[in-house]
Amino acid sequence: MRTLTPLVVDLDGTLISTDSLIESAILLIKKNPVYIFYMVYWLSKGKAYLKTEISRRTLLDVETLPYVIPFVHWLKKEKEKDRLIYLVTAAHKTIAERVANHLGLFDGYFATDANSNLKGVAKCKLIKKEIGDKFVYAGDSRADIPVWENAEAAVLVHASRQVTSKIRDSRPIEAEFPKEKTSLKIWFKALRVHQWVKNSLLFVPLLTAFEFLDIYKVCSVLLAFLAYSFLSSGTYILNDIWDLTADRLHTRKRFRPFACGQISIPHGFLMAAILFVLSLLIGCLISTAFVAILIMYFFTTSAYSLVFKQHALVDTILLSLLYTLRIFAGVIVIEVSISSWMIAFSMFMFLSLALIKRCGELVSLENEEQKEAIAGRDYGVADLRVLWPLGVGASLAAIVVLGLFISAPETQQRYASPELLWCIALGLLYWLGRLWLKTSRGKMHDDPIVFVMTDSVSYILLLSIIIVTVIAHFYTLQFSVP
Repeated sequence: MRTLTPLVVDLDGTLISTDSLIESAILLIKKNPVYIFYMVYWLSKGKAYLKTEISRRTLLDVETLPYVIPFVHWLKKEKEKDRLIYLVTAAHKTIAERVANHLGLFDGYFATDANSNLKGVAKCKLIKKEIGDKFVYAGDSRADIPVWENAEAAVLVHASRQVTSKIRDSRPIEAEFPKEKTSLKIWFKALRVHQWVKNSLLFVPLLTAFEFLDIYKVCSVLLAFLAYSFLSSGTYILNDIWDLTADRLHTRKRFRPFACGQISIPHGFLMAAILFVLSLLIGCLISTAFVAILIMYFFTTSAYSLVFKQHALVDTILLSLLYTLRIFAGVIVIEVSISSWMIAFSMFMFLSLALIKRCGELVSLENEEQKEAIAGRDYGVADLRVLWPLGVGASLAAIVVLGLFISAPETQQRYASPELLWCIALGLLYWLGRLWLKTSRGKMHDDPIVFVMTDSVSYILLLSIIIVTVIAHFYTLQFSVP
């Protein structure tokens, strides 16, 4: 005879640290953005109708959802005690069924269907009708309070401080699973602050135009750097939310804050909106032309995330354009001209870096011997035979363009000792070759920027390039051939 009180478990925010409705809606929008307008209409007919229509058109991957692991382990122990456990959720019944089948912990499940949205009071009535008056409820949100008020005891999972305080005063707590505090470290990871180093490309025109002694222009570029960094972090958040399913299948990306449920999707959208507004406000302090660049960057990165990242080679070319756009933004800020040499060099250089990123991912898959393709990308391990020569060729093309720039008449006139610039060409040839060697040996992070930030050789090379450029411009050195 069973002696333990039946346990009723909620899904969204409790069993999983995400919202199945929001994730299903994102999947539907990925199929066709026009569904946004359909969803507004469905919502006007009630949440139950909305959930039913979305579930009819999507298939959420329940196996990779961010389950609250400590809570799941506790449920398994309770199951071993022969305790009755039910899944009762406001999520649609198709999702509840698949989650229940996946975990194999529940003696039954009840969920939203086309007729009723199983939340709050409606959930409480169903529990009493189908399970009985005596039950323990595991939930997380304020919407669960009517259920807890009728339960014999409560299990709190990732509940807020306010909810915890209210329930603790009225009901005994059988178990509690507090949520890890969303620290600044987690937010920095979500914002990818380490990626801000890419925006240092805005300073390149300041260096090449030798305007770094102009305090006004230096301050303008610093503001532009901040605006670009806020904007790029906002786009990274949207990209991570858009790529939830693919990231959860990736060896390293599955630990990103949104993929593993450390930060909720609504909070992500809110933060992205704040960052976009701050970016535009700072941009307005610089110039309307720079604001136009920010808007162009946003739409280009959005197009990349929505469409082009799923097309082989197109994604790497677009990435190289986005890098070059940063340099062009720096040109706009300090109001100088940009040479065709700079554009050509940037395109080849950043195409090479983008291909290093793809090859690094494919080498990791090849070493794991588990997968043949990158999740969410149009690349397979067999493509390495094409990407290797293409990437190395792009590196060499960048060096050739730099050599032609050094030999160009305008360079000979502008620099006091242009011959010194060949040292930069040799240094870059070594640096790029070293990156490709690291990639071939499986030692390259899936993003070369992360590798560069932890690589002392790269820091030394960058400092050397700056010093050599300044010397070549201001000092005349005599070179003679014996």
